[in-house]
Amino acid sequence: MQDAWRLDGKLALVTGGTRGIGLAIAGELAARGASVIAVARTRATADTLVADVTTVAGRATIVGAVRARGVLHVLVHNAGTNVRGPLVSYDDATIEQLIALNLTAPLLLSRDLQPFLCAARGASVIHVGSVAGQLALPTGVAYAAAKAGLSQAARTLALEWARDQIRVNAIAPWYTRTPLVEPVLNQPERLAAIVARTPLARIAEPSEVATAVAFLAMPASSYITGQTIAVDGGMSIQGLAAS
Repeated sequence: MQDAWRLDGKLALVTGGTRGIGLAIAGELAARGASVIAVARTRATADTLVADVTTVAGRATIVGAVRARGVLHVLVHNAGTNVRGPLVSYDDATIEQLIALNLTAPLLLSRDLQPFLCAARGASVIHVGSVAGQLALPTGVAYAAAKAGLSQAARTLALEWARDQIRVNAIAPWYTRTPLVEPVLNQPERLAAIVARTPLARIAEPSEVATAVAFLAMPASSYITGQTIAVDGGMSIQGLAAS
């Protein structure tokens, strides 16, 4: 019997898998025995699958790589970005770019890879969302709306794909020490405000987000589907700070 906390013999695909949280996820899944395909728009290592998830050609490249293996056990939608600002500062192209990468691409790629997930007879899909999709934060509405959409997509697909033994969940990280948020964390006043809002009083490390993803990927979480798990140091449960 397979160890419920291992992924030996499983194939995992991680989009945005060569930097920040995605790199940590790919490493964590590999450490637990999975064979990992890390997808990125530019080559980081010899093993990187170069593909842009927002394009038809990029998604076709990904599908081709999975088809060569015949089955996909774990799919992690991690690729994403943000442009912080008020709605009136965004032009059409910026809004379309943010929605395309953070929401539309995961939906289309899930659709295209569904036959290979179905063939696994026990696959797991994990959306890397954000607490910005759960609470109102000054991060920009396009990004927040897209991340909220990922949580709803997880709920809806979990229901739709349960018959195929495909679980679908999401995680919602808070500020995590990655290149994407370093410009924010490098501002002492903003960093102090973030830490003050967080009961655990610190920023997350990518490895801490990665272990949550790995849990949802493993057989150990086999009865969990349609959920969004906050990986936020308690930020989202704090009303008033403890006295």
